[in-house]
Amino acid sequence: MHQLNKAGKNGELLSFKKDFLDEDDKVFLLDIFKILNVQGEFSCLRLDTGAAADLGNVYQRLQSEYQKSGDNLVILKAILKVFLLKLIKVKEQEFTGHDIHQKRVYDFLMLLESNYLHIRNTDFYAAKLDISSKRLNQILKEKLDKTGMQLIHDRLILEAKRMIIHSEHTIKEIAFQLGFSDRPYFSRFLKKQTGQTPGDFQKQSQNHLKLKHNTLSDNSSIH
Repeated sequence: MHQLNKAGKNGELLSFKKDFLDEDDKVFLLDIFKILNVQGEFSCLRLDTGAAADLGNVYQRLQSEYQKSGDNLVILKAILKVFLLKLIKVKEQEFTGHDIHQKRVYDFLMLLESNYLHIRNTDFYAAKLDISSKRLNQILKEKLDKTGMQLIHDRLILEAKRMIIHSEHTIKEIAFQLGFSDRPYFSRFLKKQTGQTPGDFQKQSQNHLKLKHNTLSDNSSIH
């Protein structure tokens, strides 16, 4: 789930848990989850020189505070929020200049982030975008090479894997939280989509973490 292939890559990796953010600010949390969960070409932010320098300055301040000893958690959280707010601004500005189809894909992904736990049919999303389901699927296939239903399933799988790895809930509890009527239904869904049952994935991820193979160590990122 969080395996990181560093080969041929150069840059900085910032990792933090959800509870590091201010959970009282629901709008901010939703905006963050939206920009972090988008897929394909929309997952990369292209920065101009000014935005890159601005983000770089905030990141350096964040890194400096993180490396200090002492109780500076409040400061770290504040600087991280500034950094993420600037990312949100960049993302919003980027999509104001996209063609209508790109913007529709982005709007679909934003709607999906808010509704995937409860609404799993493309008709709902197409209606929200004021186009037909057939046209929505055509646009999604053109831009992301996937249908609306495939993207809905992808988002469910992503959340399922996150919860299996990071939460203390049982697989049965996770199934209910994700909107499945029972564990067997959830297991069949994950098996069909990924080739693994939830239990298989849980065992694999536990073994992977024990080996710490090609992953972040516990003390290498912000928690």
